[in-house]
Amino acid sequence: GMAVEEVNKMRAWTLNDEPVAEDEDDELKDPEARKKVKTTVFLGYTSNMASCGVRETIRYLCQHKMVDVIVATAGGIEEDIIKCLAPTYLGSCNPLYPGVGSGFELDGKTLRLQGLNRIGNMLVPNENYCKFEEWLMPLLDKMLDEQLASGTPWTPSTFIRRMGLEINNKESIYYWCAVNDIPVFSPALTDGSIGDMLFFHSYKRGGLVIDLVEDIKNINMKAMKAKHTGAIIIGGGVVKHHIMNANLMRNGCDHAVLINTGQEFDGSDSGARPDEAISWGKIRMDCKPVKVFAEASIIFPLLVAQTFARDGPREPIK
Repeated sequence: GMAVEEVNKMRAWTLNDEPVAEDEDDELKDPEARKKVKTTVFLGYTSNMASCGVRETIRYLCQHKMVDVIVATAGGIEEDIIKCLAPTYLGSCNPLYPGVGSGFELDGKTLRLQGLNRIGNMLVPNENYCKFEEWLMPLLDKMLDEQLASGTPWTPSTFIRRMGLEINNKESIYYWCAVNDIPVFSPALTDGSIGDMLFFHSYKRGGLVIDLVEDIKNINMKAMKAKHTGAIIIGGGVVKHHIMNANLMRNGCDHAVLINTGQEFDGSDSGARPDEAISWGKIRMDCKPVKVFAEASIIFPLLVAQTFARDGPREPIK
C-alpha cells in the first residue's frame, strides 16, 4: 500500500504543485505550461527481471512512455534481446509433471552436460547465446564502420539504442526505448554476454570504443535538469547505486520505491534501507521513501497494476 501511494504521488506531481520561483523561466510561469512538467521517473532493475516474466511489465512501461530513464545491467539488456531470438524455459525437477516442482533444485552438473544454463528456476540453452553471437557480431562490424566514418565513439546508451532499433521487435523492451527516446544506461555493459562478444570482436577487428564518461555526464545531467525526480529500483547493486548517485547531483530524488530482499546487516548498498541514502543526499530529507522487502517478480507487476496500468492502456491477455 505505501509503495502504491508513493508511486502515485510520483506520477501525480506537476510543476503547478510548487510555487513559482523568482528566477523561473518565463515560459514556465504559465500554469498550463507548468502542468505539463512532470516527475522524471528513473527505473532500475537487475538482469533477472528481463530474464523472467517481469520483462513484459517493463516493456509495457516503455511502450507507453511511462518512465523517462532506465538503468539496467548487461544481463538486463542482452536477455531481452535473446528472448527475441529464442525462448527461455521454465525449469522443473519433476519428470512426471513438467512445470511442477522447483527448477531451483535442478542439478548443475546435469544441466551443464545438457547444454542448459540456469537462471533461478529458468533454463536458457547454450544455443540461445550462439544465436545472440550470430546476431550481434555483424552489428558490431557495422557500428565500428559508423564510428570510423563519423569519428564519434559509442556510449553504452547509444549502443543499447542501436540494439533496440536493430532487433526491431515489438516484444523487446529496448525496441520501445529506442522508438520512444528513453535513454538506457548500463555502466557495467561488459559484465555479461555482451562483454564476451566485445572481447571476441576486439580480436577479430579491434577499434570499437564505448565511452563511459559521456554516459555518466548524460545520466547526471538528466537528474540535474529535472524539476522533480522519482526512483523505482528493483534489486540492488550497480542499478540501485547508479540511480541514487545521479540524484545525488541534485541533492536527492523526491520519491523512491525500492524492491529487494537485501538486508542492511552486511553493510552493502544493495541491502541498505532508504534512510542510509538520505544520509548521503541521494534521497531528499523531506521524501518518504518506501522499501518493500519482497520477491520482485511477484511484487512489481502488482505495483504496476495498481499505479501505471490502473489508468493506462489495456492489453489483450495472450
